Amino acid sequence: MDKKLLRHLDYYSIVIIFALVGLSLVIISSATHVTDTGNYAFIQRQVIWFMIGLVAMVAVLWVDYNTLGSLAYYIYIGSILFLLLVKIPGIGTVRNGARSWIDLGFADIQPSEFAKIAVIISFAKLLEQRDNKLESIKDLLLPLLFVGLPIVLVLTEPDLGGALVFVAIFAGMVFAGGISYRLIAWGSMAAIMAVPLAWFFVLEPHQKTRLLVFFNPDLDPLGGGYHVIQSKIAIGSGGFLGKGLFEGTQNKLNFLPEQHTDFIFSVLGEELGFIGALVLVGLMFIMLLRVLDAARQAKDRYGALLATGVLSMLTFQIFENIGMTIGLMPVTGITLPFISYGGSSLLVNMIAMGLVLNVGMRKQKINF
Repeated sequence: MDKKLLRHLDYYSIVIIFALVGLSLVIISSATHVTDTGNYAFIQRQVIWFMIGLVAMVAVLWVDYNTLGSLAYYIYIGSILFLLLVKIPGIGTVRNGARSWIDLGFADIQPSEFAKIAVIISFAKLLEQRDNKLESIKDLLLPLLFVGLPIVLVLTEPDLGGALVFVAIFAGMVFAGGISYRLIAWGSMAAIMAVPLAWFFVLEPHQKTRLLVFFNPDLDPLGGGYHVIQSKIAIGSGGFLGKGLFEGTQNKLNFLPEQHTDFIFSVLGEELGFIGALVLVGLMFIMLLRVLDAARQAKDRYGALLATGVLSMLTFQIFENIGMTIGLMPVTGITLPFISYGGSSLLVNMIAMGLVLNVGMRKQKINF
């Protein structure tokens, strides 16, 4: 890699990534009770995935993002085939009622996570080629079908949270792609009108329960509302400074469900308090600002759309995950980027930031 490119590498973002992953390992240690069990398996696996993620991020940096763009539609087709693999019995495995995983023997991977990156890369190329031509419903038809296919495949797993991430990616990228405000208004109205249809024909019973208890967790305090109630108790009891690392009672007594994945923010809030949560949110906010900056300074439209796609993905996941732990958003099973335990999630987030760093370091043409 040319030294001139490395001069433009955003080292601040790299430092933030390491800080977030370091904090993640500490909180995962507490969430998995390593001081009581002496079992470091979760930490070891997360470190291995982080190392794999570093290699993947460097590999993404090495290749000019426009080269990836030239392969965009092959990447898209590959992601669709990958999503279809989970439908095949014996290949796709079921977890928590959803056939979303592929068991490789030594590890499980989630194709929908990798499809997010594929959609960002390929959808950015599609929008670039349309050159701000998003003025009518006809103009929007192909983009809707393009992103709609992976959304349908993810919904049928069923994985509502994963599908919503694709919706966020689509919304952010078409906005950056120059969609007219008239279409935004029509789209908003269509989304509102589609809610009854989604309720009766798309959502599974457990997903309906999650939405109902979002408005009133006490409707089912020992069932659908249990997660949110226990999470709010944990975060609220943390106070200003927290109960201390490894000292969270809600965590230690296993009242928090999925405390090392979906509800890891609850563990952090209980043990490190408002200050710890503020540090985490501050790091996330700075990271998102760096991604936004890369999008604004990109040398071409494709680079700006790539960074915007990553920004949309990360922003939605952060807002949704933290929001659901404090009762401001419905529970959807979306992980907290760089913090929650999970190899597929961490690897994809590393690749996503690699794309952003790639755009940032090539923001100026290199003159030899």
